[in-house]
Amino acid sequence: MACMAAGAGLYSYTNATATTTVDPLQELAGCHEKVTLALGQLGNGIDSIDYTMMPRNIEGDSKNWNCRKSCAEEWCSGFWPGILWMDYAGSKDPEVRRQAELFTAQIGPILDRPVFDHDLGFLFFCSYGKGYELTGNEDYKSKILAASDSLATLFNPKVGTLMAWPRNVEMFGGHNTIMDTMMNLEMLFWAARNGGDKSLYDIAVRHAETTMEHHFRPDGTCWHVAVYNPESGDFIRGCTHQGYADSSTWARGQSWAIYGYTVVYRETKDKKFLDFAQKVADVYLNRLPEDYVPYWDFDDPSIPDAPRDASAACVVASALLELRQYVDDAQAKRYEDSARKMLASLSSNDYKAPADNAAFLLHSTGHHPAGSEIDASIIYADYYYIEALHRLAELDGVKQELQAAL
Repeated sequence: MACMAAGAGLYSYTNATATTTVDPLQELAGCHEKVTLALGQLGNGIDSIDYTMMPRNIEGDSKNWNCRKSCAEEWCSGFWPGILWMDYAGSKDPEVRRQAELFTAQIGPILDRPVFDHDLGFLFFCSYGKGYELTGNEDYKSKILAASDSLATLFNPKVGTLMAWPRNVEMFGGHNTIMDTMMNLEMLFWAARNGGDKSLYDIAVRHAETTMEHHFRPDGTCWHVAVYNPESGDFIRGCTHQGYADSSTWARGQSWAIYGYTVVYRETKDKKFLDFAQKVADVYLNRLPEDYVPYWDFDDPSIPDAPRDASAACVVASALLELRQYVDDAQAKRYEDSARKMLASLSSNDYKAPADNAAFLLHSTGHHPAGSEIDASIIYADYYYIEALHRLAELDGVKQELQAAL
């Protein structure tokens, strides 16, 4: 952990005030080095890698990824293949592409089982989606379309949303929808545009509308979970599962909302979604600490001695670099500057993992109430970090220079 500033909290870092200075080419080159390091660590050399085991986290003093078997229950399985595809997009390293193909192939068998939950977008669009974007592989497209059809089976037309966790209906007392599901709508939109059933578009829009109506407080902050009566469709209550309290604002949940509604506006061009994306982004930005990396929950009473969540900062940085394209000049400048500040802090020694650590970043928080992945390196933080860096490289007009830099 970085040294603390005098009088600062346990999770306050020396880079207290963020700058907007970040070199995306330099940082992407560092990501490529970490990808190469991780591939060497995942087996006793690349030739002995178990491709069914996906990097998930690095905790404590460890330098190597803890891996979990790719399956429907492991919602993070798609992020590592996606990281490899994004690294390949910049490096054009044929070995990285080979590894991306081999890891991606392990996601496909999930489709052979009954639908487990809403995370099919994270699983398939972050892996096969990134791969299809670069290769045009028709098998990848068919997997995305099949995953979209499977995800759509969780839609309840009486409620107007996708069920998040069928296994938790009794726990929450009804049809449960979580803010994370906003991230999975992108796959439905894509499928509807690329040969899938057009009803997938309608499902995504209806989910976004219903969530916008019931899943947020008047100030634009969100609950993690919204519970509905599955028969009448009535909204029952908002609550948390991974946040501090039902009344608090869980940072990563808010980040999902910012990213999700930015995508919904991109796909629909309906101004109500653009207005809402700005509302949920602004309330998040207004509550950030000076280095623009949030505490895991904005309302944890132990702040500044509460853990940060770098993963939320990565998600929001990537989202803002898209959202800036759709708003007026003043808002665009605010969003771009904010994203640059986030990435500058994340790329500083306070948050960047050491050279011998296979992760890109430190200091993310997974499931704090369960005591899981607190102040850890987590794979989805790295995924949205490298995505945001690619978006910044494109904005700065240096994306064509990536291969030479790497």
